[in-house]
Amino acid sequence: MASALDLARIKGAARSRGAARIKGALRSPVTFSVVAGLVIGALFLVGTGADPLAAYGAVVSGSLGADGIGSTLTTGTSVLGMALALAIPLRAGLINLGGDGQMVLGGIAAAVTGLYSPLPAPLTVVLALLAGVSAGAAYAALAALCENRFGVPLLVSSLLLSYPATSLASYLVRYPLKEPGSSLPQTRRLPEGVALPAFGTSTVTAGLVLVVLAAAAYWFADRRTAIGYEIRMTGLNARFAAYAGVERKGLTLRLVATSGALAGLVGAIGVLSFPYRFLDGSLTAPGYTWTGLTAALLAAAAPLGTVVAAFFFAVLQVGGLSMERTTEVPRELTQVLQAIVIVFLAARLRFPRLRRRKPQQPQEPADPAPTAREPASQGEFA
Repeated sequence: MASALDLARIKGAARSRGAARIKGALRSPVTFSVVAGLVIGALFLVGTGADPLAAYGAVVSGSLGADGIGSTLTTGTSVLGMALALAIPLRAGLINLGGDGQMVLGGIAAAVTGLYSPLPAPLTVVLALLAGVSAGAAYAALAALCENRFGVPLLVSSLLLSYPATSLASYLVRYPLKEPGSSLPQTRRLPEGVALPAFGTSTVTAGLVLVVLAAAAYWFADRRTAIGYEIRMTGLNARFAAYAGVERKGLTLRLVATSGALAGLVGAIGVLSFPYRFLDGSLTAPGYTWTGLTAALLAAAAPLGTVVAAFFFAVLQVGGLSMERTTEVPRELTQVLQAIVIVFLAARLRFPRLRRRKPQQPQEPADPAPTAREPASQGEFA
């Protein structure tokens, strides 16, 4: 009998905790920001004479339907990879804006390795991935060293170092590595077999598995390791973390190098997937870095939230093309939605909480002859 009562209490407590989590999620700034973005986007559509339901339906069907899910997962691979790359330092309050340069260097390093490696094709693929990861990590570490040694803020150093990297890759692919006879700034196609395995006939490759494994590793490190606790503590209060013994410079170097390694991995995946070559601008034109940063900001750099936010923005990016074809609504509306979501999230708006008023207790009668009033103490109303 006692065990049955204990089991009932445990189930009741679990239900109450679940209800509290759902209630907290509905009242969170993230939920409010997404809903507000969709509502304002619907108002824009109504103002242009379009049907909001048809437009949003086209986004969903075009990105999650049978014809669009492959493109969504392919785009989501790069978006999620860059979101993770930027979320890891952001968790500690560090902002890496050099994702484009690190990703491009990772891509060009993978292309050079794939073209000139004498190893068999499977080993060349692994070596190309490692080359991309190493190039991105080394270049990101340079930005961290600029902050640690010379006091240049990481926000500035990472952004400024991105331009020489993209310019160097553009020079290499236009001159020494350019495909002979081609009018496009691109390298030669990678040798046969030097490519990531694809799922069936789709463009989705094993790169998606690598990025998901990176997300799982990030979640495990964030929740189950001491370094994850140090990262979260530094992000919440860097001065307190320093007093607790966290070495800020070493942590900055490790986090930024890991961020660059993931960005380089995304670049290598892009080269080892269709069209199996490095094409100037193909990695930076879609805006994976800024979309990934938006996803990381929306999720507050939380591991699971970053995955969900990255998939959400990949759906918007792919579904916007279908919306434009179906309803003649410009796909730029999806970019407007992303901007609105971030603006509302930055404002930290919440739904108003209705608090029940407690019944007033009967007050004791005042003294008939009050003495001189004492001055109000600190924290009381005068």
